[in-house]
Amino acid sequence: MSKTSINPKELYDGSIFGMSQSVIETDSKLVFISGQVDWNHQLETTSQTVEEQFKNALKNLSIVLKASKSSIENLLQLRIYIKGELNDHLNAIGPLLTDYLGTSKPAITGVGVTSLASPSTLVEIEAIASSK
Repeated sequence: MSKTSINPKELYDGSIFGMSQSVIETDSKLVFISGQVDWNHQLETTSQTVEEQFKNALKNLSIVLKASKSSIENLLQLRIYIKGELNDHLNAIGPLLTDYLGTSKPAITGVGVTSLASPSTLVEIEAIASSK
């Protein structure tokens, strides 16, 4: 097995945590994308609501997909973590997710959690995709 690490310059440097934004397993061309959050380069959230953080995490996911030579259409699986009860936010994030995915229909799991990467982080999205 061989792998390639991807760390787009548009996103924060995850190497201080020992991580890459994504890893491509070069034989299978599977792309494993680390949890995307609403963080700037200073590791700070830029929004205070689940909806806005969700939008920003999706933007970051798109950046990683592109850098990994993949796309929304090549998403195989999404895991969405939301601080609190997931059901409390489905009406707000459902339409955003539907718009983002378009005709792509990956497997999706949503999980409500008590904490994420920082106290102000409300949303995290991780993914598996195939590269082109």
